[in-house]
Amino acid sequence: MTDWRGVAAENRDDLDEEANVLLRARSRRLLGELLRPHRRAIALLVALIVVANAAGLAIPYLVKVGIDTGIPAGTRTLLLIVAAILGCAVTQALTRQAFLRFSGQIGQETLLELRRRVFKQFQRLSPAFHEKYTSGRVISRLTSDVEAIAELVAGGFDGLITAVLTLFGTAVMLLVLDVRLGLVALAPFPVLFLMARWFRRASLVTYRRSREAVAGVIVHFVESMTGIRAAQTFRREDRNQEIFEELDERYRAANLAGMRLIALFQPGVKLLGNVTIAAVLVYGGWLAIHGEVTVGVLAAFLLYLRQFYEPMQEISQFYNTLQSAGAALEKLSGVLEERPGVPEPLVPVALPAARGEVVFRDVRFHYHPDVPVLHRLDLVIPAGQTVAVVGATGAGKTTLAKLIARFYDPVTGAITLDGVDLRDLAEDELRRAVVMVTQENYLFGGSVADNIRFGRPSASTAEVEAAAAAVGVRGFVSSLDGETGKRGARMSAGQRQLVAFARVFLADPAVLILDEATSSLDVPSERLVQRALRTVLTGRTALIIAHRLSTVEIADRVLVIDGGRVVEDGPPGELIAASGRYAGLHQAWLESLT
Repeated sequence: MTDWRGVAAENRDDLDEEANVLLRARSRRLLGELLRPHRRAIALLVALIVVANAAGLAIPYLVKVGIDTGIPAGTRTLLLIVAAILGCAVTQALTRQAFLRFSGQIGQETLLELRRRVFKQFQRLSPAFHEKYTSGRVISRLTSDVEAIAELVAGGFDGLITAVLTLFGTAVMLLVLDVRLGLVALAPFPVLFLMARWFRRASLVTYRRSREAVAGVIVHFVESMTGIRAAQTFRREDRNQEIFEELDERYRAANLAGMRLIALFQPGVKLLGNVTIAAVLVYGGWLAIHGEVTVGVLAAFLLYLRQFYEPMQEISQFYNTLQSAGAALEKLSGVLEERPGVPEPLVPVALPAARGEVVFRDVRFHYHPDVPVLHRLDLVIPAGQTVAVVGATGAGKTTLAKLIARFYDPVTGAITLDGVDLRDLAEDELRRAVVMVTQENYLFGGSVADNIRFGRPSASTAEVEAAAAAVGVRGFVSSLDGETGKRGARMSAGQRQLVAFARVFLADPAVLILDEATSSLDVPSERLVQRALRTVLTGRTALIIAHRLSTVEIADRVLVIDGGRVVEDGPPGELIAASGRYAGLHQAWLESLT
């Protein structure tokens, strides 16, 4: 099971400032790419919110005019001012409604594009990436991280834009009404700025920890549920529960730390606002008593001050959402900028009708630089030949298969298909020509026919039925429309393997790789699969990696691999007669049968 402590490695607290700058730049670049198609709509949104805020800012000023001018002038003037106030209120409501409708549409389209990009990227990245990046982290990226950004898109930007426009608009109106009172009202602003700056920096660290913690919870949950049979078999439930509770506690503590920050920031802003209002009321009242300002000006000031400090509460909530979304955006942008370990060629070479000749030329490969796996391997597999590869565990057999399927590229040397370097083939061309079948063939949710059609989605019903009949699937299912169950749980290992062979038969590749394809089968199932295998291998190049030598019997040629080198090469009968390593393996296999 994956060590959950490694999950936090993505965003460590000790990232230096330069790394933080790079992370933020990468996140802004991704956000800019997502919003760029909506530039005109965003301009309309800005116009709507400006109009809405202008209408809101006009109301306190009209109240001042109503008190100072409307009341002395009489009922008609006062009613006109009241009508103007109502007009501003209606304008604010309508523009606000339009803003929310359009911003919601843009937000959902942006999230749709983000999810599409993330899913496409995870499919594009090579198996080497997915061997390091756990399924729990993949799920976390597409669920909790996207949801964090959804919260920001749904209401965060709206609150921020409104708050910023209100703050600056209110500050201007305060100074326009009366400079002296305006300076008193704005005097606490530097303190307010420092408080906001502290909150932003502190919440950034907190929400990075929160995203790391929730990723840990998801990773452990997914792995525990995926391996539930092993957990129950080895009575691992209590230990899994302990680990989950520890991770859950870390997530709770991270969220609680964020709440503590809000508990300090929001009441602090409220206190500062109320103290300012009291100061303005005292000073403004003294000026009004001495006739230096009107009662209407003082009333407008108090209304504007409420508008000035209320947005700070919204900004704190926005920071709450922004930091969570920012941490999520950093992770998503990192995934989206991840380059495939096996990149597409800049100028791909066409291979319309592959014959299936595979050649290794001076190939060296390692997963880790200090642990070589293949040593300057030279190998020619003619088109149509069935080659069995045997050897001890760790000898390099599966690595051969992964290189031919181009899950990895060789460190040095080249692998060619019909004379074309695999690195020069477009991925679609390569996948049509080379198919790999393992002992753990994955069956997707759906019918048997759907899983067979996975080999060629455009295949007709007749073609699917023909493939099923060819490999013997019809022998154990009454209808191809029957459900396979979760991961093929309703089928035996041999039946799942036959469905995988039907996929291959339908896909009709030039090269077929079988990696331990019968190692987990019982003898009756293995015999059934062997019969299907002979059908599938007809007319194509095949590389069979097997521990069970019963599979090797159908091979034209056997390679014995040891320490990343071919130590024996020849037809099975000749190698048995030569009394070498393969002969020893074959004898041991015969003795195991008795």
